[in-house]
Amino acid sequence: MRVLLISANTEQFNMPAMPLGLACVAQATKNAGHDVTLLDLMFEMDVTAAIKKAIADVDPGCIGISVRNIDDQDIETSDFLLEKVKAVVTICRDLSDKPIVLGGAGYSMFPESCLVYLDADIGIKGEGEITFPSLLTHLEKTEDFSGIPGLYTREHSPHKPGKVDNNLDLFALPHTSILSASAAQNQEPWIPVQTRRGCPLKCSYCSTATIEGSNLRKRSPEIVAAWLESWVKAGYANFFFVDNTFNLPPAYAKSICRQILKRELDMHWYSIIYPKNVDGELVELMAAAGCKQISLGFESGSEKMLKSLNKQFTLEEVRLMSSLFDHHGIERMGFLLLGGPGETRKSVEESLAFADSLKLDTLKVTTGIRIYPDTQLAKTAYSEGVLTPKSNLLYPHFYLSKGLENWLPERLKEWQVSRPYVIL
Repeated sequence: MRVLLISANTEQFNMPAMPLGLACVAQATKNAGHDVTLLDLMFEMDVTAAIKKAIADVDPGCIGISVRNIDDQDIETSDFLLEKVKAVVTICRDLSDKPIVLGGAGYSMFPESCLVYLDADIGIKGEGEITFPSLLTHLEKTEDFSGIPGLYTREHSPHKPGKVDNNLDLFALPHTSILSASAAQNQEPWIPVQTRRGCPLKCSYCSTATIEGSNLRKRSPEIVAAWLESWVKAGYANFFFVDNTFNLPPAYAKSICRQILKRELDMHWYSIIYPKNVDGELVELMAAAGCKQISLGFESGSEKMLKSLNKQFTLEEVRLMSSLFDHHGIERMGFLLLGGPGETRKSVEESLAFADSLKLDTLKVTTGIRIYPDTQLAKTAYSEGVLTPKSNLLYPHFYLSKGLENWLPERLKEWQVSRPYVIL
Protein backbone atom coordinates (compact mmCIF):
# COMPACT_ATOMS: atom_id res chain seq x y z
CA MET A 1 0.00 0.00 0.00
CA ARG A 2 1.12 3.57 -0.66
CA VAL A 3 1.23 5.44 2.64
CA LEU A 4 1.68 9.11 3.47
CA LEU A 5 3.00 9.89 6.97
CA ILE A 6 2.77 13.52 8.10
CA SER A 7 4.60 15.09 11.02
CA ALA A 8 2.18 17.87 12.01
CA ASN A 9 4.52 19.54 14.51
CA THR A 10 5.63 23.06 13.56
CA GLU A 11 6.61 24.30 17.03
CA GLN A 12 10.21 25.24 17.76
CA PHE A 13 10.25 25.66 21.56
CA ASN A 14 13.99 25.15 22.03
CA MET A 15 14.96 23.89 18.59
CA PRO A 16 13.21 22.44 15.52
CA ALA A 17 12.49 18.82 16.47
CA MET A 18 12.96 16.16 13.82
CA PRO A 19 10.21 13.49 13.77
CA LEU A 20 12.24 10.52 15.01
CA GLY A 21 9.25 8.55 16.29
CA LEU A 22 7.39 8.87 13.00
CA ALA A 23 10.56 7.95 11.12
CA CYS A 24 10.79 4.74 13.17
CA VAL A 25 7.22 3.89 12.16
CA ALA A 26 8.08 4.74 8.54
CA GLN A 27 11.04 2.33 8.63
CA ALA A 28 8.94 -0.47 10.11
CA THR A 29 6.25 0.16 7.50
CA LYS A 30 8.82 0.05 4.69
CA ASN A 31 10.24 -3.17 6.11
CA ALA A 32 6.73 -4.63 5.98
CA GLY A 33 6.66 -4.04 2.22
CA HIS A 34 4.73 -0.79 1.92
CA ASP A 35 5.59 2.31 -0.12
CA VAL A 36 6.09 5.11 2.41
CA THR A 37 6.48 8.88 2.02
CA LEU A 38 7.18 11.08 5.05
CA LEU A 39 6.20 14.76 5.00
CA ASP A 40 7.64 16.97 7.76
CA LEU A 41 5.68 20.24 8.08
CA MET A 42 8.22 21.90 10.39
CA PHE A 43 9.67 24.24 7.75
CA GLU A 44 6.79 24.37 5.27
CA MET A 45 5.73 27.96 4.59
CA ASP A 46 2.45 26.86 2.99
CA VAL A 47 1.16 23.80 4.83
CA THR A 48 -1.91 23.41 2.64
CA ALA A 49 0.14 23.45 -0.56
CA ALA A 50 2.66 20.97 0.84
CA ILE A 51 -0.05 18.50 1.88
CA LYS A 52 -1.93 18.93 -1.40
CA LYS A 53 1.22 18.18 -3.41
CA ALA A 54 2.11 15.15 -1.27
CA ILE A 55 -1.36 13.63 -1.58
CA ALA A 56 -1.39 14.25 -5.34
CA ASP A 57 2.07 12.73 -5.78
CA VAL A 58 1.55 9.71 -3.50
CA ASP A 59 -2.17 8.98 -3.91
CA PRO A 60 -2.05 7.23 -0.51
CA GLY A 61 -4.26 4.38 0.59
CA CYS A 62 -3.80 5.55 4.18
CA ILE A 63 -2.63 8.79 5.80
CA GLY A 64 -0.84 8.76 9.17
CA ILE A 65 -0.49 11.98 11.20
CA SER A 66 1.89 12.27 14.14
CA VAL A 67 0.79 14.39 17.14
CA ARG A 68 3.79 15.50 19.18
CA ASN A 69 2.61 18.39 21.38
CA ILE A 70 -0.83 19.06 22.84
CA ASP A 71 0.04 22.53 24.15
CA ASP A 72 3.07 24.66 25.01
CA GLN A 73 3.01 23.67 28.73
CA ASP A 74 3.13 27.38 29.66
CA ILE A 75 0.69 28.47 32.35
CA GLU A 76 0.68 32.06 31.08
CA THR A 77 0.02 31.42 27.40
CA SER A 78 -1.66 27.96 27.51
CA ASP A 79 -1.30 27.77 23.73
CA PHE A 80 -3.47 24.85 22.57
CA LEU A 81 -1.49 23.39 19.67
CA LEU A 82 -4.03 20.80 18.58
CA GLU A 83 -5.89 23.50 16.66
CA LYS A 84 -3.08 23.45 14.09
CA VAL A 85 -3.14 19.66 13.93
CA LYS A 86 -6.90 19.74 13.42
CA ALA A 87 -6.34 22.01 10.43
CA VAL A 88 -3.94 19.41 8.98
CA VAL A 89 -6.54 16.65 9.46
CA THR A 90 -9.18 18.81 7.79
CA ILE A 91 -6.97 19.46 4.77
CA CYS A 92 -6.30 15.75 4.40
CA ARG A 93 -10.02 14.98 4.77
CA ASP A 94 -10.86 17.48 2.02
CA LEU A 95 -8.28 16.01 -0.35
CA SER A 96 -8.63 12.29 0.32
CA ASP A 97 -11.32 9.81 1.38
CA LYS A 98 -8.76 7.34 2.71
CA PRO A 99 -8.44 6.48 6.43
CA ILE A 100 -6.64 9.03 8.62
CA VAL A 101 -4.64 7.46 11.46
CA LEU A 102 -3.25 9.36 14.46
CA GLY A 103 -0.22 8.51 16.55
CA GLY A 104 2.67 10.08 18.42
CA ALA A 105 3.51 11.01 22.00
CA GLY A 106 0.82 13.67 22.30
CA TYR A 107 -1.87 11.42 20.94
CA SER A 108 -0.87 8.54 23.24
CA MET A 109 -1.60 10.64 26.34
CA PHE A 110 -5.18 11.33 25.25
CA PRO A 111 -6.13 8.56 22.81
CA GLU A 112 -9.91 8.88 23.04
CA SER A 113 -10.45 12.62 23.46
CA CYS A 114 -7.73 13.47 20.93
CA LEU A 115 -9.30 11.17 18.33
CA VAL A 116 -12.66 12.86 18.76
CA TYR A 117 -11.30 16.41 18.79
CA LEU A 118 -9.19 15.93 15.66
CA ASP A 119 -11.98 14.05 13.87
CA ALA A 120 -9.70 11.30 12.59
CA ASP A 121 -10.74 7.72 11.85
CA ILE A 122 -8.23 5.66 13.84
CA GLY A 123 -5.60 6.21 16.53
CA ILE A 124 -2.61 4.23 17.77
CA LYS A 125 -1.58 4.57 21.40
CA GLY A 126 2.06 3.81 22.16
CA GLU A 127 4.55 2.26 19.78
CA GLY A 128 3.36 2.12 16.18
CA GLU A 129 6.07 -0.10 14.67
CA ILE A 130 3.93 -3.22 15.06
CA THR A 131 0.41 -1.80 15.17
CA PHE A 132 0.54 0.42 12.07
CA PRO A 133 1.81 -2.23 9.60
CA SER A 134 -0.74 -4.66 11.06
CA LEU A 135 -3.49 -2.11 10.46
CA LEU A 136 -2.38 -1.65 6.84
CA THR A 137 -2.56 -5.41 6.27
CA HIS A 138 -6.13 -5.45 7.57
CA LEU A 139 -7.06 -2.46 5.41
CA GLU A 140 -5.62 -4.11 2.29
CA LYS A 141 -7.61 -7.26 2.97
CA THR A 142 -10.70 -5.25 4.03
CA GLU A 143 -10.69 -7.17 7.31
CA ASP A 144 -12.06 -5.98 10.64
CA PHE A 145 -9.22 -4.22 12.45
CA SER A 146 -11.01 -3.08 15.61
CA GLY A 147 -9.37 -5.74 17.78
CA ILE A 148 -5.76 -4.84 16.99
CA PRO A 149 -3.93 -4.09 20.29
CA GLY A 150 -3.15 -0.39 20.76
CA LEU A 151 -5.74 0.66 18.18
CA TYR A 152 -8.48 3.18 18.93
CA THR A 153 -11.64 3.85 16.96
CA ARG A 154 -14.68 5.82 18.00
CA GLU A 155 -17.01 2.96 17.09
CA HIS A 156 -15.42 0.24 19.24
CA SER A 157 -14.72 0.08 22.97
CA PRO A 158 -13.04 -1.10 25.15
CA HIS A 159 -9.65 -0.99 23.49
CA LYS A 160 -6.92 -3.58 23.94
CA PRO A 161 -3.59 -2.32 25.36
CA GLY A 162 -0.81 -2.13 22.78
CA LYS A 163 1.89 -4.76 22.67
CA VAL A 164 5.19 -3.71 24.24
CA ASP A 165 8.26 -5.58 23.03
CA ASN A 166 11.14 -5.66 25.50
CA ASN A 167 13.70 -6.07 22.72
CA LEU A 168 14.04 -2.66 21.10
CA ASP A 169 16.51 -4.07 18.59
CA LEU A 170 13.53 -5.66 16.84
CA PHE A 171 12.49 -2.11 15.88
CA ALA A 172 14.95 -0.90 13.26
CA LEU A 173 16.26 2.63 13.60
CA PRO A 174 15.28 4.70 10.54
CA HIS A 175 17.66 4.90 7.60
CA THR A 176 19.21 8.33 7.15
CA SER A 177 17.25 8.77 3.91
CA ILE A 178 13.94 8.87 5.82
CA LEU A 179 14.99 11.88 7.90
CA SER A 180 17.36 13.47 5.41
CA ALA A 181 14.76 15.93 4.09
CA SER A 182 14.02 17.14 7.63
CA ALA A 183 17.72 17.49 8.41
CA ALA A 184 18.46 19.31 5.14
CA GLN A 185 15.82 22.00 5.83
CA ASN A 186 17.28 22.76 9.25
CA GLN A 187 20.13 25.26 9.27
CA GLU A 188 21.67 23.70 12.39
CA PRO A 189 20.28 20.18 12.59
CA TRP A 190 20.61 18.23 15.82
CA ILE A 191 19.86 14.61 15.00
CA PRO A 192 17.66 13.01 17.70
CA VAL A 193 18.82 9.70 19.16
CA GLN A 194 16.72 7.39 21.33
CA THR A 195 18.61 4.53 22.91
CA ARG A 196 15.90 3.36 25.32
CA ARG A 197 12.19 3.64 26.03
CA GLY A 198 10.15 3.56 29.20
CA CYS A 199 10.84 4.95 32.66
CA PRO A 200 10.29 3.32 36.09
CA LEU A 201 11.02 6.42 38.18
CA LYS A 202 7.41 7.65 38.59
CA CYS A 203 8.04 11.36 39.05
CA SER A 204 4.71 12.74 40.26
CA TYR A 205 3.92 14.82 37.15
CA CYS A 206 5.58 12.84 34.34
CA SER A 207 3.71 11.35 31.37
CA THR A 208 6.55 9.14 30.07
CA ALA A 209 5.16 5.94 31.60
CA THR A 210 1.80 6.62 29.92
CA ILE A 211 3.49 7.01 26.54
CA GLU A 212 6.31 4.46 26.69
CA GLY A 213 5.54 2.26 29.70
CA SER A 214 7.33 1.96 33.03
CA ASN A 215 9.64 -0.87 31.97
CA LEU A 216 13.03 0.43 30.80
CA ARG A 217 13.96 -1.14 27.46
CA LYS A 218 17.32 -0.60 25.78
CA ARG A 219 18.81 -0.86 22.31
CA SER A 220 22.10 -2.62 21.77
CA PRO A 221 24.94 -0.06 22.16
CA GLU A 222 26.55 -1.52 19.02
CA ILE A 223 23.40 -0.86 16.98
CA VAL A 224 23.08 2.67 18.33
CA ALA A 225 26.73 3.44 17.51
CA ALA A 226 26.39 2.00 14.01
CA TRP A 227 23.37 4.24 13.41
CA LEU A 228 25.28 7.28 14.68
CA GLU A 229 28.15 6.37 12.36
CA SER A 230 25.81 6.35 9.37
CA TRP A 231 24.82 9.94 10.14
CA VAL A 232 28.43 11.05 10.70
CA LYS A 233 29.37 9.54 7.33
CA ALA A 234 26.44 11.46 5.81
CA GLY A 235 28.03 14.69 7.02
CA TYR A 236 26.21 15.37 10.31
CA ALA A 237 28.01 16.02 13.58
CA ASN A 238 25.44 17.22 16.15
CA PHE A 239 23.22 14.82 18.08
CA PHE A 240 20.66 15.02 20.87
CA PHE A 241 20.04 11.96 23.03
CA VAL A 242 16.32 12.32 23.73
CA ASP A 243 16.26 9.60 26.42
CA ASN A 244 14.68 10.98 29.59
CA THR A 245 17.53 9.50 31.65
CA PHE A 246 20.71 9.06 29.60
CA ASN A 247 22.70 7.98 32.67
CA LEU A 248 20.32 5.25 33.84
CA PRO A 249 21.50 2.59 34.09
CA PRO A 250 25.05 3.99 34.28
CA ALA A 251 26.70 0.85 32.91
CA TYR A 252 24.59 1.13 29.76
CA ALA A 253 25.44 4.82 29.34
CA LYS A 254 29.12 3.98 29.63
CA SER A 255 28.72 1.28 26.96
CA ILE A 256 27.20 3.84 24.58
CA CYS A 257 30.14 6.18 25.14
CA ARG A 258 32.68 3.39 24.66
CA GLN A 259 31.08 2.40 21.36
CA ILE A 260 31.28 6.00 20.13
CA LEU A 261 34.96 6.11 21.10
CA LYS A 262 35.64 2.71 19.54
CA ARG A 263 34.30 3.91 16.19
CA GLU A 264 36.17 7.23 16.58
CA LEU A 265 33.06 9.20 15.69
CA ASP A 266 33.67 12.92 15.27
CA MET A 267 30.46 14.14 16.84
CA HIS A 268 29.08 16.58 19.41
CA TRP A 269 26.07 15.76 21.52
CA TYR A 270 24.00 16.59 24.53
CA SER A 271 21.72 14.56 26.76
CA ILE A 272 19.30 14.62 29.68
CA ILE A 273 20.75 13.56 33.02
CA TYR A 274 18.84 12.28 36.04
CA PRO A 275 20.74 13.55 39.10
CA LYS A 276 21.69 10.17 40.51
CA ASN A 277 24.22 7.42 39.81
CA VAL A 278 26.78 9.55 38.01
CA ASP A 279 30.45 8.96 38.76
CA GLY A 280 33.71 10.38 37.49
CA GLU A 281 34.22 7.54 35.01
CA LEU A 282 30.90 8.18 33.28
CA VAL A 283 31.51 11.93 33.01
CA GLU A 284 35.03 11.34 31.65
CA LEU A 285 33.65 8.93 29.04
CA MET A 286 30.89 11.35 28.07
CA ALA A 287 33.37 14.19 27.62
CA ALA A 288 35.76 12.01 25.61
CA ALA A 289 32.89 10.77 23.42
CA GLY A 290 31.88 14.32 22.47
CA CYS A 291 29.27 15.38 25.02
CA LYS A 292 29.17 19.18 25.14
CA GLN A 293 26.05 19.89 27.19
CA ILE A 294 23.71 18.18 29.62
CA SER A 295 20.19 19.03 30.78
CA LEU A 296 20.10 18.60 34.53
CA GLY A 297 16.50 18.23 35.65
CA PHE A 298 16.83 18.66 39.40
CA GLU A 299 13.51 20.62 39.40
CA SER A 300 13.82 21.97 42.96
CA GLY A 301 16.33 23.18 45.52
CA SER A 302 14.14 22.11 48.43
CA GLU A 303 14.48 18.64 49.92
CA LYS A 304 10.81 18.79 50.91
CA MET A 305 9.75 19.52 47.33
CA LEU A 306 11.99 16.79 45.92
CA LYS A 307 10.00 14.31 48.01
CA SER A 308 6.73 15.89 46.87
CA LEU A 309 7.75 15.44 43.23
CA ASN A 310 8.88 11.86 44.02
CA LYS A 311 12.48 12.49 43.07
CA GLN A 312 14.97 9.80 44.06
CA PHE A 313 18.00 12.03 44.67
CA THR A 314 19.26 14.59 47.16
CA LEU A 315 20.48 18.14 46.75
CA GLU A 316 24.00 17.05 47.65
CA GLU A 317 23.94 14.54 44.78
CA VAL A 318 22.87 17.32 42.42
CA ARG A 319 25.66 19.56 43.67
CA LEU A 320 28.38 16.91 43.30
CA MET A 321 27.13 15.89 39.86
CA SER A 322 26.97 19.47 38.61
CA SER A 323 30.53 20.03 39.79
CA LEU A 324 31.72 16.90 37.96
CA PHE A 325 30.30 18.01 34.63
CA ASP A 326 31.63 21.53 35.10
CA HIS A 327 35.10 20.16 35.88
CA HIS A 328 35.11 18.27 32.56
CA GLY A 329 34.02 21.29 30.54
CA ILE A 330 30.49 20.09 29.83
CA GLU A 331 27.90 22.89 29.84
CA ARG A 332 25.04 22.50 32.29
CA MET A 333 21.47 23.57 31.64
CA GLY A 334 19.41 23.28 34.81
CA PHE A 335 15.66 23.15 35.29
CA LEU A 336 13.44 24.37 38.11
CA LEU A 337 9.78 23.33 38.22
CA LEU A 338 8.07 25.55 40.77
CA GLY A 339 4.58 25.54 42.22
CA GLY A 340 3.89 21.85 42.84
CA PRO A 341 2.00 20.40 45.83
CA GLY A 342 3.46 21.73 49.07
CA GLU A 343 5.37 24.59 47.42
CA THR A 344 5.66 27.71 49.59
CA ARG A 345 7.47 31.02 49.33
CA LYS A 346 10.13 29.55 51.60
CA SER A 347 10.72 26.49 49.40
CA VAL A 348 10.82 28.72 46.28
CA GLU A 349 13.53 30.86 47.88
CA GLU A 350 15.43 27.70 48.79
CA SER A 351 15.30 26.60 45.16
CA LEU A 352 16.49 29.96 43.84
CA ALA A 353 19.39 30.04 46.33
CA PHE A 354 20.34 26.46 45.45
CA ALA A 355 20.27 27.20 41.73
CA ASP A 356 22.52 30.22 42.32
CA SER A 357 25.02 28.04 44.17
CA LEU A 358 25.42 25.71 41.18
CA LYS A 359 26.64 28.51 38.88
CA LEU A 360 24.96 26.92 35.87
CA ASP A 361 25.48 27.99 32.28
CA THR A 362 21.71 28.17 31.66
CA LEU A 363 18.67 27.78 33.90
CA LYS A 364 15.09 27.28 32.71
CA VAL A 365 12.47 28.11 35.34
CA THR A 366 8.86 26.99 34.94
CA THR A 367 5.91 28.26 36.96
CA GLY A 368 3.11 25.76 37.50
CA ILE A 369 3.01 22.12 36.39
CA ARG A 370 0.94 20.82 33.48
CA ILE A 371 -1.37 18.08 34.76
CA TYR A 372 -1.43 14.85 32.73
CA PRO A 373 -3.71 11.82 33.16
CA ASP A 374 -2.66 8.80 35.21
CA THR A 375 -0.09 10.71 37.27
CA GLN A 376 0.20 11.25 41.01
CA LEU A 377 -0.14 14.98 40.38
CA ALA A 378 -3.53 14.40 38.73
CA LYS A 379 -4.69 12.38 41.73
CA THR A 380 -3.58 15.17 44.06
CA ALA A 381 -5.30 17.79 41.92
CA TYR A 382 -8.58 15.84 42.02
CA SER A 383 -8.38 15.34 45.78
CA GLU A 384 -7.77 19.07 46.34
CA GLY A 385 -10.50 20.19 43.96
CA VAL A 386 -8.08 21.69 41.44
CA LEU A 387 -9.66 19.24 38.99
CA THR A 388 -13.24 17.98 38.93
CA PRO A 389 -14.75 14.91 37.22
CA LYS A 390 -15.75 17.24 34.38
CA SER A 391 -12.18 18.45 33.78
CA ASN A 392 -10.95 17.51 30.31
CA LEU A 393 -7.17 17.26 30.61
CA LEU A 394 -6.80 17.38 26.83
CA TYR A 395 -7.04 21.13 27.38
CA PRO A 396 -4.24 22.71 29.46
CA HIS A 397 -4.76 22.42 33.22
CA PHE A 398 -2.00 23.42 35.63
CA TYR A 399 -1.19 22.87 39.27
CA LEU A 400 0.07 25.95 41.11
CA SER A 401 0.17 25.84 44.90
CA LYS A 402 -2.31 28.22 46.52
CA GLY A 403 -0.90 31.55 47.60
CA LEU A 404 1.75 31.66 44.87
CA GLU A 405 -0.44 32.71 41.92
CA ASN A 406 0.48 36.40 41.97
CA TRP A 407 3.66 36.37 44.04
CA LEU A 408 5.69 33.74 42.15
CA PRO A 409 5.66 35.25 38.62
CA GLU A 410 6.64 38.65 39.98
CA ARG A 411 9.36 37.20 42.22
CA LEU A 412 10.90 35.33 39.29
CA LYS A 413 10.88 38.41 37.04
CA GLU A 414 12.63 40.35 39.78
CA TRP A 415 15.14 37.55 40.35
CA GLN A 416 15.90 37.17 36.64
CA VAL A 417 16.96 40.81 36.15
CA SER A 418 20.51 40.27 37.41
CA ARG A 419 20.78 36.76 35.95
CA PRO A 420 20.99 36.83 32.14
CA TYR A 421 21.46 33.05 31.99
CA VAL A 422 17.95 32.48 33.40
CA ILE A 423 15.07 31.71 31.03
CA LEU A 424 11.49 32.17 32.23
